[in-house]
Amino acid sequence: MKQKLKNLVSKKARIASQDTEQEGLPRITNETVAEHREEVLSSARKYIYPLQHSKHKIVLITTSLFIAAIVMFFSFTTLSLYKLKSHSAFLYGVTQVLPFPIAKAGGSYVAYENYLFELKHYIHYYQNQQKLDFKTESGKQQLAEFKKRALDKVINDAYIKQLAKENKVSVSDKEVNTEIQIVRTQNRLGGSDKVFEDVLKEYWGWSLNDFKRSLKQQILAQKLLPVLDPATSARAAAAKAELSSGADFAAIAKKYSDDASTKDNGGEFGFPIDKANRDISAQTTAVLFKLKPGEVSDVINAGYSLEIVKNIEVQGDKVRSAHILFNYKDINTYINDLKDKKKSSIFVKL
Repeated sequence: MKQKLKNLVSKKARIASQDTEQEGLPRITNETVAEHREEVLSSARKYIYPLQHSKHKIVLITTSLFIAAIVMFFSFTTLSLYKLKSHSAFLYGVTQVLPFPIAKAGGSYVAYENYLFELKHYIHYYQNQQKLDFKTESGKQQLAEFKKRALDKVINDAYIKQLAKENKVSVSDKEVNTEIQIVRTQNRLGGSDKVFEDVLKEYWGWSLNDFKRSLKQQILAQKLLPVLDPATSARAAAAKAELSSGADFAAIAKKYSDDASTKDNGGEFGFPIDKANRDISAQTTAVLFKLKPGEVSDVINAGYSLEIVKNIEVQGDKVRSAHILFNYKDINTYINDLKDKKKSSIFVKL
């Protein structure tokens, strides 16, 4: 019975094998299973590899497009700045991030952003306050002049920074804030922070930080002058020493003062001074109003000059006063000397 059962199973197996072979399907046995597994995997790879190839192709295309976009961006920016000389808000923003140079002052590059910073406040003022139309012929000529002025200034500023570095002169944020405070107490910059900031925006298109940036450069030039022109400082010190020894103020004014309009009149201004007076510096006004009648100040650094002032008489909220003025040499004298030694190069033709 068992033998018959074995024969029946064997027969059925032979029939199944024959049917499989007749249907064209491979016969899988223990000996051929590895071979058939590899055959199945090989068939699947033709679907997997194209997908991997597509991912690689996508990465390659994306990278190529990114590089092309960067090249196009730099090409557009370079053309706009150096060929078309555009000063749009977009390009100004670009130059604030990327250090495109506009010139070279000696060994220092001058950032294009510095030039646009100066140019834009000229344009803002004349467009909004003077109602100048830059599309007219006269407006175009005026704009060309502003461009030259802005470029000359930023190049000169670069030389001033070099002179300051050589002479170890610097300006701190505290000095800038102190300068602003002096002017603010005399109501020269508006009665409040809000008014001051509104005036800056309306007239120059500046923020408070923009104003501080411009003021810091101005103070740097002023601090340089006593170092570069010690002879003027020495004259002022000599005059103060004589006054301290009892010399007559009018006589010292006539001997030393560089103000031709007042030196023969005892140094008197000829008009009473109030705190908001624009005819004398804020620094001089601040000192003058602290003096009692008859008192003489120490030497005052008024920016581009030195002064000694005398309170002659108080007239209400004004002061009748006299001064002795000591003008420093023009800062451009030193800039031009440095330019002769270290030539400048300009990368745009205005």
